[in-house]
Amino acid sequence: MTALTLAIHDATTMIGRELKHTQRFPLLLVGTIMVPVVMLLLFDYILGGPIGHGLGNAARGAPYVDFLVPGILLMTVAASCGPTAINVNTDMTGGIIDRIRAMAVSRGALLAGHVGGSVVRTLAATIVVTGVAVLVGFRATASVLDWFAVVGILAALSFALAWLSAALGLVAKSVAGANGSTLPIQFLLPFLSSTFVPADSMPADVRWFAAHQPFTPVVESLRALLTGAPVGSTAYLALAWCAAIAVTSAITISAACSRNRRVTRRVTVATRPSMPSP
Repeated sequence: MTALTLAIHDATTMIGRELKHTQRFPLLLVGTIMVPVVMLLLFDYILGGPIGHGLGNAARGAPYVDFLVPGILLMTVAASCGPTAINVNTDMTGGIIDRIRAMAVSRGALLAGHVGGSVVRTLAATIVVTGVAVLVGFRATASVLDWFAVVGILAALSFALAWLSAALGLVAKSVAGANGSTLPIQFLLPFLSSTFVPADSMPADVRWFAAHQPFTPVVESLRALLTGAPVGSTAYLALAWCAAIAVTSAITISAACSRNRRVTRRVTVATRPSMPSP
């Protein structure tokens, strides 16, 4: 077997390990689903009336739930960041990484397993959330090709945020720190985007931030694809953001792993017993 084949085999094994953890601890998946569903019900049934009436031309005559659901799908992807960061930090601080290093496992297979498992878990959660959205009245006008594009954008965002979550879990000192570092991704960025209202309706400073952060082009792309509106270059901008997040996270992970290896060598040398002089 070639080195590439061994690396793919090890990564696949680690993805299976992560999925077994999800089966053993289903709250990892349930938590990813519950937050977006609660937001969907809150903003559709309780706040949807006043917000929907104020959308104007942004809703194109459709119900507020049709405007809302693309942003809820983004929140579903963002909600997966917490479990991924926690799982990575648990492995790095709980002794699992030491066992992996002592085995004939390809370097990076463990993190690849966390990323792959997170993507699978997130896509499963988006299917459930989409089903709930249909039950509350969401009706998409997307074609089959549009749906494939929606899945592609969600998968790209999930892949990028999984690597970002892995980087945050790797550099965090504790599980609580790993989870806390993902909260801006789960809540702050979605609320400061066009998830719930058009960015044009926000105050000037907030509007500028919403227009220049990664979640807004993702939401706008999903909304255009699901409602049959022109997508334009927004989808390319969304994919460019996803690529930038993934590459930056991979560089951060590589630098953190190199630093950890240097620290481990120093500790090993410092604790090695000296040989008695003859």
